[in-house]
Amino acid sequence: MQAAPTRVAPFGSAHGQTVQRILLQAGDLTVALLTWGAVLQSVRLAGVAHDLTLGSDRIDDYLGAMRHHGSVIGPVANRISGAQARIAGRLHRFEANQAGTITLHGGDAGTHLKLWSLVAATADSATLGLTLPDGDGGFPGNRTLAARFEVAPPATLRLTVTATTDAATLINVANHSYWNLDGSADWSGHALRIAADRYLPTTPDFTPTGEIFPTEGTPHDFRTAREITPGAPPLDHCFCLSDARRPLTPVLWLTGRGGTSLTLATTEPGVQVYDGRAALRPGHGPYEGLAIEAQFWPDAPNHPAFPAITLTPGTPWEQVTEWHFAHNPRVQTAPPA
Repeated sequence: MQAAPTRVAPFGSAHGQTVQRILLQAGDLTVALLTWGAVLQSVRLAGVAHDLTLGSDRIDDYLGAMRHHGSVIGPVANRISGAQARIAGRLHRFEANQAGTITLHGGDAGTHLKLWSLVAATADSATLGLTLPDGDGGFPGNRTLAARFEVAPPATLRLTVTATTDAATLINVANHSYWNLDGSADWSGHALRIAADRYLPTTPDFTPTGEIFPTEGTPHDFRTAREITPGAPPLDHCFCLSDARRPLTPVLWLTGRGGTSLTLATTEPGVQVYDGRAALRPGHGPYEGLAIEAQFWPDAPNHPAFPAITLTPGTPWEQVTEWHFAHNPRVQTAPPA
């Protein structure tokens, strides 16, 4: 049987640039991407009536309140305390866009606020590319990024991100999708499991303290699946999966009340989980979606014990993340509300 044609269509404009929407399909999974921010806009699973990720049909939402929803965040996802770091012995200063002292998600030079180019597309895959010039946002090096999305049956989405540079720089990329597997007002009643026996405690500004705590005996122990409730505990933490990049490994399992499930596999040594308390889609409330961000540990340049995020010329850099979806309506994590 001949594959279905690639579907690419305009999705409005951002700062005078045309944004494209790319539709991918294979097996039971249909995925929509945007060239703005390399956004994962929609994930639909056969047999489930609602979208599994939080998206919007309006480009203006992605320029404002939803600037992080579904985006590929870089060149450095998460936070850099002091909005500065030493790279190859030289101090570099970045935009302080949180609390006046912290760089969050690369500031206004972040990859989520740029138009990526559509390099290639088929019915079940698409590659987006982006070039970041030396000094953009204070980060050194002329850098080239590519994000390849692939859909495979029965219901797997794979994201492979590669990066190169012509000077020593920092790189820590994460997909920043928000997930609600029930299509409900918030994610109450989902069950969460994370294969992490350590996590990073944070300051009141959500930067790591530099300590590495065991999860055992704490509210952050998700090694056994358990139902989660907004605020118990508050979540905006990195769960430490390993001390370095490793082969693709399943690390996180999320299941909704209705039996729809997501399994996350990644090569990265950490996964940030954010409860979405302040990530409000227009017309929606807090805790609507759970952000699950596979990445290196945050603020690594300022904590020598953390896995390093320095990239040098000629060094291969590749991150792989997979989402596996399934729907078993006989599975209930809790009685329906």
